[in-house]
Amino acid sequence: MIDPARALAAIGELPDDEIDLAGAAIQLSRAGNPRVDPSEAIAHLSVLARDAAGLEDGKTAASRAGALSRLLAAAHGYRGDDVDYDSLDNADLVQVIARRRGLPVALGILWLHAAHAAGWRAWGLDVPGHFLLAVDGQRGPVVVDAFDRGRIIRGADLRERLADMPAGTTAQALAQMPPRAVLLRLQNNIRSRLQLSGDLDGAMACLERMLMIAPDEIALWQDAAQLNIRLDRVAGAIRCLQQVMTLLPEGPTADAARALMDELRSRLT
Repeated sequence: MIDPARALAAIGELPDDEIDLAGAAIQLSRAGNPRVDPSEAIAHLSVLARDAAGLEDGKTAASRAGALSRLLAAAHGYRGDDVDYDSLDNADLVQVIARRRGLPVALGILWLHAAHAAGWRAWGLDVPGHFLLAVDGQRGPVVVDAFDRGRIIRGADLRERLADMPAGTTAQALAQMPPRAVLLRLQNNIRSRLQLSGDLDGAMACLERMLMIAPDEIALWQDAAQLNIRLDRVAGAIRCLQQVMTLLPEGPTADAARALMDELRSRLT
């Protein structure tokens, strides 16, 4: 099996529409825990795809969401982990498959994998605090909560979830979320938990994996520079800032990176 670092680097070179979302999440699991055996998880993805391909298509979004719920929640037992929500296992797809428990985004990846295998349009929604899905049908999509066994989110419930969003960002949250962004949201759950626990080395390793699959994300390079500074890795921070300036040579972001880089270089002399 290909080395996970090489696999992630290859994903970083792909356009979004060529990324195998669940397969990429498996590679992120392997990179985060080199001792993990992904074979059962990979085999399970094939089972899900085969089962999904045989689902009856009622054509409407609600019927498709119901079919996916019967497959993933009822038949295979997937649901949200509301007992140990902050466990790192909940954002590791290999562990999610083994435990049949996970965070909304990890479960959502499996729902998307099944929906696409069935030949149905479905996509992630970048709703703050709780990842949701849209499943499409003949009369338009429905919004689904994979964490809650595929419950359809309607009307007032959906408006309440979006109520705290900044003005003008609601449409963005309901737009189709690219696969790479879904993977970054999955990894950011790991990264934030590691930082909160004080494991800055682990958080840095997670950031490095994120940069492998999204090498053009300026914000990630900025975050990596700041984390390197906290770890007293000045040379590493400088390299990250240089990458920021390579990706965005002009403007306030580049000026700020240049000023910080000059300050850091003065520490090395």
